[in-house]
Amino acid sequence: MAKESLTAVIAVGGNSLIVDEFHQAIPDQYEAAVNTVKRIVDIMEAGWNIIVTHGSGPQVGYIMRRSELAIKEVAPVPMDYAGADIQGSVGYMFQRALYNEFAKRGLNRKAVAVVSQVLVAHEDPAFKNPTKPIGPQMDETTAKKRADTIGWTVKDDAGRGWRRVVPSPAPREILELEQIKLLADHGFVVIACGGGGIPVIENEKNYLVGVEAVIDKDLASSLLAIDLKADVFIITTGVDRVAVNFNTPEEKWLDSISLDRARELYEANQFDPGSMGPKILAMIKYLESGGAKGIITNPDNLTRALENQSGTHFFTR
Repeated sequence: MAKESLTAVIAVGGNSLIVDEFHQAIPDQYEAAVNTVKRIVDIMEAGWNIIVTHGSGPQVGYIMRRSELAIKEVAPVPMDYAGADIQGSVGYMFQRALYNEFAKRGLNRKAVAVVSQVLVAHEDPAFKNPTKPIGPQMDETTAKKRADTIGWTVKDDAGRGWRRVVPSPAPREILELEQIKLLADHGFVVIACGGGGIPVIENEKNYLVGVEAVIDKDLASSLLAIDLKADVFIITTGVDRVAVNFNTPEEKWLDSISLDRARELYEANQFDPGSMGPKILAMIKYLESGGAKGIITNPDNLTRALENQSGTHFFTR
């Protein structure tokens, strides 16, 4: 059934589950997931086979902060286990939201979340240069105080506030790819590579070992879209379109962009490395590896973007 359908990999940002500073609680995040799921099921009903990935930056940060606050009472949570926690909890949000939306529409479909490990290289230079934002935004004073007292690395997050940053090694292989593909081919809506996947390396015995890092979910999602030969790769974010000269008087929103132009703008540092930069790089990698079409938009405009009525569209030419 689903094997003959077109395949879309949809990467939902972890930040998109947090509407604003007043709606950060888990029930609020679930409601945001519900709203995104409505658009996802619209796409599914239009004949698409769907694989959902999701970010985890704020959520992993919350887990790590809780762990630090409770350090005198319970053992700390290693970062790879925090990633696994998020794959379970956010995967559960989407799985339940999809189940309920299927029931609401009378659809005989099922969703499944797959705990996904992603192989990285132990010599990846990212381990010496943390860049991936996690946790909530803070003012500069609070961020620098935590850097001094806890040992965090903190950076300004594209002018939106200060955040903790951690290593973000490049994804090399999705270890559960075969399982994800099998489930998708049999018609399941698959939730996979949550938070970019749980980062693992191989030791000298070829055993897997978790590492203290967070893989960028857009790069992992791009790798998944490449491996699955997805017909479209969609990244949702907080804005409807991509802009050049963002947040300046010369700001310009883009309806479409070629692979060559995307490379040119990326190499000119037009996109912040902590926000839009990895999304553009993910699109470049997808198209360079034979991907047909990429889209960046916000969750509310998912269906309109697939109908070429919204979003920034990426093409090889």
